Amino acid sequence: MAQHKSNNGNSDVSALNQSLVDELKNKGHIHTSHVETAFRAVLRHLFVPGVPLDEVYSDRSILTKKDRDGQPLSSSSQPAIMAIMLEQLGLKPGQKALEIGAGTGYNAALMAHIVGEIGQVVTIDIDEDTAQGAREHLAAAGFDRVQVVCADGGYGYPNTAPYDRIILTVAASDITPAWTEQLKPGGRLVLPLALTERIQQSIAFEQADDHLVSISVKPCGFIWLRGAFAVVPMNQVQLGPDPGLVIDSDKEHPVDAEKIYGWLVGTSKDWETGVEIKSQEIFALGMWLALRGPEMHVLVARGDAADRDIIPLLIQYGGKRKFVVTSALIGDKGLAALMRPTRQSRQPADVSEPFTLSIRQFGPDPSLAQRLLECIRAWDDTGRPSSKGLRVRAYPKDTNYGLAENDFVIEKQWTRLVLDWTMIQ
Repeated sequence: MAQHKSNNGNSDVSALNQSLVDELKNKGHIHTSHVETAFRAVLRHLFVPGVPLDEVYSDRSILTKKDRDGQPLSSSSQPAIMAIMLEQLGLKPGQKALEIGAGTGYNAALMAHIVGEIGQVVTIDIDEDTAQGAREHLAAAGFDRVQVVCADGGYGYPNTAPYDRIILTVAASDITPAWTEQLKPGGRLVLPLALTERIQQSIAFEQADDHLVSISVKPCGFIWLRGAFAVVPMNQVQLGPDPGLVIDSDKEHPVDAEKIYGWLVGTSKDWETGVEIKSQEIFALGMWLALRGPEMHVLVARGDAADRDIIPLLIQYGGKRKFVVTSALIGDKGLAALMRPTRQSRQPADVSEPFTLSIRQFGPDPSLAQRLLECIRAWDDTGRPSSKGLRVRAYPKDTNYGLAENDFVIEKQWTRLVLDWTMIQ
């Protein structure tokens, strides 16, 4: 292979790729030889031509397509989550796999490397231009044996079914009937499943009698599935005159932006929770809170708005696109938002020291802060459940299931998701 130089001219492509794979291994995202060998053999830059090599061989996603409004339609996923999901998928040589969401073709190439020439990989994308790009990239990388189809992935691909493995690289709100019907007995389905509009988890399911049961659950964030089975993604609504200050919203639970902005710039009161947490536990707490009601929203301040302390700081990201994020419980008479202690108001998101979580009450109603406080303490008392201890069972809607005491049920269109944290030690 010809040597390709990176932007700074001091390292070739192979070395850049090996360094990225070493990073993924050291962080525990890669732990089997099949996945490691595939990542070391398949070069990512062949699937994102024109992107600077230092960006290609870093652990970050690369946006490849937007709609007219600038919303993302397709990307090359972050290598870390690709590795995590391939480990969840558990592909073996000789197996037949279906991928929904072809993107650049990079993930399909990794899968094709694992199953080998005696296996089969079919990848689907809803847009013909994206599918054609994936075909060209796969051919350039020596994986033209991968079948690339332009179709609606919500229907699977019955022409080559059944499959040993099915994987989605787009987020879905439910498990469509086609995916389970096209899975072989003993097969495995891996998908980013939205437990709520705000919480996605990459879940590896296997069959258990009349339902699916998770064998692995990992937090994730993906572009939404489009087509007949699409859901309307969350909107970001501007608060006040500053375009950098927004709140998430959806059609079923719209927000009153004017009222919320008035609360944020008005008087406030801080509550101490007495619960000490680490930064990496914020997302576990966020999932716990989001599952308990649609009133939980995400507030974001970007750029100059992030420096004006309009919203309390829970998570802060630096760099060129500095922004501050928090979660808030919103009611008719105010809101209550999570925050770090005020002395940490300028700390970055990845600080290693634990901190005592606080709540800032906006508006005259203290009941929201009280309710949020009770939820946080319940999470703490229950053993701080996270993705690690979560089990998800997916039953067909017409299946009779007797609920256990600690089961948490989410009703979807085709399935009833039953969540429990009984594996917590």
